[in-house]
Formats: sequence, structure tokens, C-alpha cells
Amino acid sequence: MDIAFNNDQAITRDSLYGTASEPTYGGITSFMRRRYSRDLRGVDLVVSGVPFDTATTNRPGSRFGPRAVRAASVQMAWARHFPWEFDPFDLLATVDYGDCYFDHGQPQATPAAIEAHADTILAAGCAMLTLGGDHFISYPLLKAHARKHGPLALIHFDAHSDTWPDEEGQRIDHGTMFYHAAREGLVDPARSVQVGLRTTNDDVMGFQVLDAREVHRQTPEQIAERIRARVGDQPVYLTFDIDCLDPAFAPGTGTPVCGGLTSHQALEILRGLRGINLVGMDVVEVAPPYDSAEITALAGATIAMEMVCLYAARHKLK
Repeated sequence: MDIAFNNDQAITRDSLYGTASEPTYGGITSFMRRRYSRDLRGVDLVVSGVPFDTATTNRPGSRFGPRAVRAASVQMAWARHFPWEFDPFDLLATVDYGDCYFDHGQPQATPAAIEAHADTILAAGCAMLTLGGDHFISYPLLKAHARKHGPLALIHFDAHSDTWPDEEGQRIDHGTMFYHAAREGLVDPARSVQVGLRTTNDDVMGFQVLDAREVHRQTPEQIAERIRARVGDQPVYLTFDIDCLDPAFAPGTGTPVCGGLTSHQALEILRGLRGINLVGMDVVEVAPPYDSAEITALAGATIAMEMVCLYAARHKLK
């Protein structure tokens, strides 16, 4: 590449493949320096943001999450993602699609806007990695993915179950999405698992729960094996609420809960999921106003890259 254009790869890169070094302290901050594009021809994986946080029940601010995760990701974008033995971007034609648009002044229309955003991308034959935003965004995303893939196995990392009962009118609340998803058949609780929970909800709705205490008592490899056994070869939607991590590792979130996973535990569990039939994924609840030194945003970007590697390992690695 001409030295004059060895920067701002988000707009100057010629190929959707590969990793090239660029100064981490400057340049346009697309996710992992992927090209910004709405052209989905020949694209395998689409990264997009949903800057929505009005469903939060505590501290707002995750509307700034997609921007923060993109900015933090450039710290890792200069080389192959550690410790994977391959570069997923050698295998996956990947673009940063930008953000889902919705009118914040019409909140009841937002879920349909997110769902339509996902429908457009999935209809083009692409997989999605979505950056939130609060956790409610997973609900319209699950609707779009279930329409394409059928009932999904859900792997859900979180401090909260997000299955609290709700009215049938479906309030826009980030604590009720998986209650609706299970009742509507979008996810199959018998094939789904929730990891890292540490808040009280006695009705697990058929989900397997590996709470934070259980995660701490076992090795990451043991937890990963239990997750793999649960989901089998069912199409999997993987969602990671950053508050699954202990506030020591992710202070920048709206509803922090003490006693959570370390970054190391979460990353090792994710790596142990290699081979699952991953079809959709999101990282949510990064709230930069409460972050310190970008540590939450960097955790979110790193977790997102683990998901990219998991998808490439199953769908593209020969």
C-alpha cells in the first residue's frame, strides 16, 4: 500500500480482507479499521451499531457505546487477534456498516427500526455483529435472526437474567427482552444458557443458569464445555452484556453488580466455545460516561473480536 494512504483505512482500504498496521493514536475509528460501507455485495460479516439507551432502568449512556467500542478497537487493529492462530479478516470480508438510524423522538417505533436494519443485512446473506446500546436491542435483533434461522439457542452473558415478567404490550425495557423472546419461541430455553448472573429472579423460564458463583468455582474450560453441551449444534445467538464482568473490569456500564467475572474468565470461556453454530452476536451496555481509561470499551472491543474469531472458525476456517 502506498505510504501516503497507509492510514484512515476505514475509507482508504481497497480490500475487505486482511489486517494492516496503522497508527493506533489517529485515524478514522471504524471497528478494527474495517471499511465503512453500505455495499453488502460479497460481504460475509457486517459490524453495526445501535446507539440506543432509553430502555435502561438505571444509568443511561450506552448510546455512546458503539462509538467507544470502535475507538477502543483500533488499539488491537494493527495485528492478528491474540491468541487465535488465524486472522479472521483473512477469511471474512467484513465491513463497518455504521449505525442503525431511528428517530429518538418516536421511541415506540425504535424496535421496528432495529428489526428492519437487521432484516436488510441478513437478507443480503451477511452475518451480524452488533454493538449496543442497551440490552433491549437484542430483542428486535433476535426477531430478525429467528426469522432467518428458526428458533435459536441463546448464550447470554450478563449480571441479570433479563427475563422479568412483562405486560403483553411489550414495554421497551432492557430487563424483559428474553422473557418475551422465550414466550414467542424466538429462543429455545432448553438449548439456552445464561452465564454470570448475580441478581435474584426465581423463575428461570427453563434457561440453564451458570451464575457467577458457579463460574468462579469452576475453570473456564469446564464452563465452556457445559455451554457447548447445552446448545449442541443449534443455531446460536451470542449476547454479551458488559456488566457480566465485575465492575473492577467494566465500571462503564449502567447497572454494575459486584462479584462478576474477570476479563480473563470471560475471554477464556468464549475461546472454549469454538465450534458452536454461531449465527448472530452482540456486545451491549458499554456506557462510556462511567468508564475509566477506556477499560470497559476495550473489554467490549476485545469480546467482540472473540466473537468474530468464533464465527470465522465455524463458518470460514477449513
